[in-house]
Amino acid sequence: MLAIRPLAEPERLDVLVLPVRPIDPAAGGDASAELVPAAVTPPDGTTEEAAALVPAARLSGRAGEISTQLRPGLSPGRLVLLGIGDGGESSWRAAGAALARSAADETHITIALPAEVPPAAIRGLTEGLLLASYRFRLTDAGGPPALGSVDLLVADPAAHEDTIATARTTAAMTRLARDLTNTPSSVKTPQWFADQVTTVAADLPGLRLTVRGPAELAAEGFGGILAVGGGSASGPRLLEMEWHPADARTHVVLIGKGITFDTGGISIKPVPAMKLMRKDMAGAAAVVAATLGAAALRLPVRVTTLTPLAENMVSGSAFRPGDVIRHYGGTTSETTNSDAEGRLVLADALAYAVRQLKPDLIVDLATLTGANAVALGKRTAALYSENDDLAADVLAAVEAAGEAAWRMPLHSDYVEYLGSEIADLYSAPTQGAGSVTAALYLREFTGDLRDRWLHLDMSAPSWADGDQAELSRGATGWGVRSLLRWLAAVD
Repeated sequence: MLAIRPLAEPERLDVLVLPVRPIDPAAGGDASAELVPAAVTPPDGTTEEAAALVPAARLSGRAGEISTQLRPGLSPGRLVLLGIGDGGESSWRAAGAALARSAADETHITIALPAEVPPAAIRGLTEGLLLASYRFRLTDAGGPPALGSVDLLVADPAAHEDTIATARTTAAMTRLARDLTNTPSSVKTPQWFADQVTTVAADLPGLRLTVRGPAELAAEGFGGILAVGGGSASGPRLLEMEWHPADARTHVVLIGKGITFDTGGISIKPVPAMKLMRKDMAGAAAVVAATLGAAALRLPVRVTTLTPLAENMVSGSAFRPGDVIRHYGGTTSETTNSDAEGRLVLADALAYAVRQLKPDLIVDLATLTGANAVALGKRTAALYSENDDLAADVLAAVEAAGEAAWRMPLHSDYVEYLGSEIADLYSAPTQGAGSVTAALYLREFTGDLRDRWLHLDMSAPSWADGDQAELSRGATGWGVRSLLRWLAAVD
């Protein structure tokens, strides 16, 4: 990742970036934008030159707007005017992302930040720079961006070091989730995923990690995970990881769907719907990365993470439409669609969390339904909970993190669709709204913690079709930033 450091004096001035903000139209005048006064005075004449360029370039000051002026033979050699919008965290994040892409061919840039720059601005800028510069490639062709270091000119560098460190950890864990999700499924078996997490966790003191294989899952009764993973030569796993600091007052369980590839099973998907199914474990990647981030940041909250991992493949040992599955704890499900597999593995993890871990709160993330995108588009997750306070807290964290979610209803009149004549539940009803009925099915496994459970269907925002703001094409790592914000605020 980029090296980002706060400085009181510039050490090199190859490229100097000066922020620009909109002017309130009510203030009058012809200009629509202006330079923001810097905390550290730029070289002689630079401020005046930049001030003259703002109207000449017809800048509006919107977040992420960029204008570059070449200055051959002078220092700095390039002068970049960067729009920061309203100066809020999201605007600075967008500005940082735009700058990372615009300056990708540079090796070093210096940003003259405003006087009295708030921590939120520093965090947004740092996250934008680090996330937009992310690339995932399995070839050396093209290579990584040349940009290797960014200096932030501020009046008091020490005052911003903790904020930069927090933003850096958040971005690093988001990038980890992206790496895990982008990795092709020819490599990414359930055991491979567990091995990657084990390797990263080994560098963070205080983490406890257990991986259950097929034999342990069978002995303990994890029927949903075994059914979904039964058709693959790569057996299923259940990864359990715990961060338990001594000063923790609240115990949170995070659960993430970890289908490392989804063919749809016997209810096989068409090719266009199958080709990106390496992303069907993005929920598992998000909760694992958030837990690793909580340990790295030493957050004072106990977090236990469960990731049921399986490949949903087609073979003679694959589970069949119409099978009755016995989940952890004994509840049974009749399934007539093997492509509705994610809820089956999550049901096991939820039941285990309720019976054995007895947490204060449960949050699950899953690329669960295509209905998520139909209802809310490509950037927004669907949030379900019966707890108004929990829903409000998570939504606030999602917004602060620069991600998006929308609270959806848990319609009671859809519950009848879950009724089966031969089992306790029918896992994939054809009636009702697909994302809602999937959430209602999961709710059946929350037991006494029903009013302390929250579900995020994040199938749509887990993947980006192109570069946009801090998102790079491919896996987005959706949920890592939001969970870390929320965990940092949990009482």
